[in-house]
Amino acid sequence: MTTATKKTERSQSSATIYDVARVAGVSAMTVSRVMNGNAHVSDITRGKVMAAIESLNYQVNTAARAARVGTLGIGLLYSNPSSAYLNTFLVGAMDRCSQTGGQLILERCDDLRSQRAAIAKLIANGADGILVPPPLCDSKSALKQLDQIGIPSVAIATGRPVPTMSAVRIDDYAGARDMMRYLISLGHKDIAFIQGDPKHTPAQIRYKAYMDAMEEAGLPVKPERVAPGLFTYRSGLDAARQLLAKKSKPTAIFAANDDMAAGAVAVAHGLHLDVPKDITICGFDDTPVATTVWPELTTIHQPIEDMARAAVDLIVELIRNRRTGEVGGVQHKLLPYTLVTRESSGAIAS
Repeated sequence: MTTATKKTERSQSSATIYDVARVAGVSAMTVSRVMNGNAHVSDITRGKVMAAIESLNYQVNTAARAARVGTLGIGLLYSNPSSAYLNTFLVGAMDRCSQTGGQLILERCDDLRSQRAAIAKLIANGADGILVPPPLCDSKSALKQLDQIGIPSVAIATGRPVPTMSAVRIDDYAGARDMMRYLISLGHKDIAFIQGDPKHTPAQIRYKAYMDAMEEAGLPVKPERVAPGLFTYRSGLDAARQLLAKKSKPTAIFAANDDMAAGAVAVAHGLHLDVPKDITICGFDDTPVATTVWPELTTIHQPIEDMARAAVDLIVELIRNRRTGEVGGVQHKLLPYTLVTRESSGAIAS
């Protein structure tokens, strides 16, 4: 065997999905679709991809899958501004993967272009199914790509699950409504709200619950009592500064998540306002930040770890059904939430 032949075989054996895409003149996403048997690929394109695979002796994925006997590759596509949420989710996902023989494969994306590449990379690295936590669970482009590829996927914490994809969530509307009813029961009538990322459906739903609860109680909502947010601590700071800038201040602030509520607490402290004596501040999710700020936050407990475990169970079932040829229907699991009262909320002094 000549040296040239050895070099050729070495280069072929190390070919990647991106090499196949380059030779075929298509995107890596298209290569993924062909390899997953997706029907939404023309015969001409499929032929180009198969020819490129053969010419490059591309066998990386096949070898990887064959080597993972009994192991399930579970991809996690993430782009979450809240590190507290992501960390809590990862604890549950890793714990359940270790019990089910799953191998968690992580890939981050920031925009539409990197999103497409991240999905292709997850599949190239051996993902048999993909978990999609917020905010990507509400990305129409991401969900469309996953559906076109035909890979098993589960959306987590979307407020409006699509009929073609399994999902795990809580009832965001009921949770936010219960928080509002709790605040109103404490005597609060002037309640401000910090919105979440408008592209994320739970943010929209929690805001609607706030508005409906105020209307239900016969309480007016002044425009200056609603401030925009992005589910980040910094956006909570900016929103709280806006809400508390005027002499007339609300008696309570309900933030659409804990990170923003923590930012509101910091602003209140900076203005020498006592929480909850001068102002009540509440959040949503019950992430670790809720109990690391002072005073600890009253919030809606979203069982993020349990949701992650349930999502892993769903994706494992979908992958195994696919491997055995069984047909499994889409499942939407609704987990319970809990209103957790702590020191950041108090009644209006009579």
